[in-house]
Amino acid sequence: MNTRYFERMDSPIGTLTLAADAAGLRHIEFPTNRHPVDRAGLVPGARGAIAETLATARAQLLEYFAGARRTFALPLAPEGTPFQREVWTMLARIPWGATWSYGQLAKAIGQPAAVRAVGAANGRNPLPIVLPCHRVIGSDGALTGFGGGLPIKEALLRLEGAWPARASTGDLFG
Repeated sequence: MNTRYFERMDSPIGTLTLAADAAGLRHIEFPTNRHPVDRAGLVPGARGAIAETLATARAQLLEYFAGARRTFALPLAPEGTPFQREVWTMLARIPWGATWSYGQLAKAIGQPAAVRAVGAANGRNPLPIVLPCHRVIGSDGALTGFGGGLPIKEALLRLEGAWPARASTGDLFG
């Protein structure tokens, strides 16, 4: 198994933990996660190509938070079942500023009856923001579960213009 390296970065939604190995970016973890990443074996101090992957991820995420990036160009290496990976791949097709329901996502992967399984896979997405699971909402248009918490989901959707703006206080949660 490749050594996995991590680094933390400050963001408008709190400190994010990025993890990568020689295969690519493995995890983006929010300050609090419903399904925390197993950090056993993660080490700081990446060098070479892995350090470059982490630096590029950090730069692209900062561009995203500044509103200057709508898609990501990173080497991704999420680990999951074939079904989960299919769901995660489809997440990348949800456009900036748009939302899909879990039912729409299930139909998009050709399994319209698998709404609950799609929801479970969405909740286990190890690369949120880059694979935009925050863009998946309830069929009634309501915000529903999100690994980083609903306030972060709402902040990300507001940043993208997919959720009604509140009066601004200068930060994403304002």
